[in-house]
Amino acid sequence: MMLEYLAIYSGVGVIAGVLAGLLGIGGGVVIVPMLVYCFALQGVQPEMIMHLALGTSLASIIFTSISSCIAHHKRGAVDWKLVFRFVPGILIGTFLGTFLASQLSTGFLKGFFALFLFVIAIQIYFNKKPKASRELPAAAGMFGIGSGIGVISALVGIGGGSISTSAMLYCNIATHRAIGTSATIGIAVAIAGTSGYILNNLNGLSLPAYSIGYVYLPALALIVITSVFTAPLGVKMAHSLPVEKLKRLLAIFFFLIASRMTWTLLAA
Repeated sequence: MMLEYLAIYSGVGVIAGVLAGLLGIGGGVVIVPMLVYCFALQGVQPEMIMHLALGTSLASIIFTSISSCIAHHKRGAVDWKLVFRFVPGILIGTFLGTFLASQLSTGFLKGFFALFLFVIAIQIYFNKKPKASRELPAAAGMFGIGSGIGVISALVGIGGGSISTSAMLYCNIATHRAIGTSATIGIAVAIAGTSGYILNNLNGLSLPAYSIGYVYLPALALIVITSVFTAPLGVKMAHSLPVEKLKRLLAIFFFLIASRMTWTLLAA
């Protein structure tokens, strides 16, 4: 593997860790497009690039979410009762979502990811927070919400924090608690998603060496090593920096990434 790939994977991990702690979004929105870029340079077969990026992203989020969860828990920002209400739907929705993704083309998944990123960028830039106008639903409703978060997370390779945080804010959960709880929910999303993406190509057909299913181990190792140490830094930033200003800069960055992915699809 060329040295620049190692540097990129490490850099992606640093950013992903900070974002996981700062915004509770798991970092997948950064990991996926960077992995797509790296895998293309490495000569991975085009029809496998997006699936490999999604699987590797979710595998890395297992570790970033655990690190972020521990940091948020120490600050009392994790609502564990709420976590366990979300988990059943999250596990099933994410796992089944990986099987859906395996049947979709890289082009479709790229387009879906770009559209998702545009929505996230707009939401973050304009600070579009749902009005706290209702309470959390009963068990059936929580299962449905969790399943929906899981399916979308599997299709875009994220920990689901951006979606679950919005859902909790809508249901009168305080901001810091929503972020901490979302980071914890990301553990379940990542475990179920990683398992599904491994099972969907367990023989590693048409994939580069050192892959287990749709998880590329060299990228995973470097992202994890760096992100686990930077997630607590993100948590500290969330409690001390002007997060709203940082979010706007991040939204612009997301918009540029989504625009580039859209352009590559249209130019293909």
